[in-house]
Amino acid sequence: MFGQLYASKSRLHSRAVRFLCLFAWLCAHSGCGYTIGGAYDPEIRTVHVPIFTSDLFRRDVNIELTEAVQKEIQTRTPFRLASADRADTRLSGKLIEIRKDVLGETRFDDARQLQLSFAVEILWEDLRGGALITQSTVPIDQKTHQLLSQANFTPEIGQSYATAKQEAINQLARRIVDKMEAPW
Repeated sequence: MFGQLYASKSRLHSRAVRFLCLFAWLCAHSGCGYTIGGAYDPEIRTVHVPIFTSDLFRRDVNIELTEAVQKEIQTRTPFRLASADRADTRLSGKLIEIRKDVLGETRFDDARQLQLSFAVEILWEDLRGGALITQSTVPIDQKTHQLLSQANFTPEIGQSYATAKQEAINQLARRIVDKMEAPW
C-alpha cells in the first residue's frame, strides 16, 4: 500500500514538473508583440505641425484636419507642439482628395445614403539631422501606406454632411498619429 501511494505521488510530481517546464518554455518563447517602454521614440520631444495644404475647393477642411491632428498629438503622445525653429521634427501634410459618393438612392433618385472620403499625404521629418522619419500617401503601389478616412451619413434620418465630415477628420487624425509610433 505504501508503495502504491509513493508511486502515485511520484507520477503526480512528475506530471507537475512536466507541466511547469512546458509552461516556462511557452512563456519564454511567446513574445506576443509586447515591448517594454513607450510606443514613441524617446529621442523626439517636440513636433511642429504647420497647417496642412490643399489644392481642393473645399474651404477650411485642411485647417480643421490640422487642428484635429494637433489635438491628437497633445492627448495621445508624449510629444509637445512647438514652433518651427524650436521643434525636433516637423509633421506636414497635404489633403489630396475629398469625395462624396452616393451609396443608395430613393425611387425618385434622391440620395438616401452617402459616403464622405478623405485622402492625405503625410511627411514626418527630423529637423535636427534632416532625416525623413516617415512618409505616407494614398496607395500608388504596394509599398506605400494608405491614409484614407471614410464616414457614411443618411440625410433622411437627420445625419448631416457636417457630422460626417467631423467624424472622417477625427478618424484620419487618429490614423496620422498612429503613424508616429516607433517602428517595431
